[in-house]
Amino acid sequence: MDPMPHILVVDDNKEIRDLLGRFLRKHDLKVTTARDGYEMRECLRNGPVDLIVLDLMLPGDDGLKLCRELRSESAVPIIMLTAMGEETDRIVGLEMGADDYLTKPFNPRELLARIKAVLRRTTTAGERLDQPNTGGRILRFADWTLDLVRRELRSPDGALVELTTGEYDLLVAFVGNPQRILTRDHLLDVTRSRAASAFDRAIDVQVSRLRRKIETEPEQSMIKTVRGAGYVFTVPVERL
Repeated sequence: MDPMPHILVVDDNKEIRDLLGRFLRKHDLKVTTARDGYEMRECLRNGPVDLIVLDLMLPGDDGLKLCRELRSESAVPIIMLTAMGEETDRIVGLEMGADDYLTKPFNPRELLARIKAVLRRTTTAGERLDQPNTGGRILRFADWTLDLVRRELRSPDGALVELTTGEYDLLVAFVGNPQRILTRDHLLDVTRSRAASAFDRAIDVQVSRLRRKIETEPEQSMIKTVRGAGYVFTVPVERL
């Protein structure tokens, strides 16, 4: 991880921007703030960022629209800020590619912990315990290839498939444990590093998103739902 990861905070509340800017800088993070989508785009044109903290409720283009826009052109990690009770919007945000969410009001220390967890997964997911640790660094399944060094997924026809941090971590967990049932709690720990609520649908959303990317043929069913237990990756995996 870079010694000073660059965090972009997008929130229309100046007090929140200033508070997070001061707090995160005190913890060795470079911080840029933006109050809306226009300023966010300007910041991104000025140089790369390592993670975006994105508020849901913004003037002009809201956080959901901006999240969709970001995902169409980048895999930069996104943590979405939502108001308490906006469960539907949180789920939609995850479906659009956000890596995590936090409800307002929140403790800045919790946000810092989430940021560090996502950054850690971004840089070290290739060395996770769920990943087999012998042999080559390229895994093949159903003519797909996953390069654990480059963090690249290629389809059977060789096309590069963009994955978010959460999707990549989830796929690594599955291909590292084929034909083995993985519980939702385990997958939540792998992909989001936070305590799971009994009603948290985040992992189901992540799995659904991953399925849409790798199960491109109607007869394909690589990730099977095991009712009351979790999920199982059904296809053989070969390490090259």
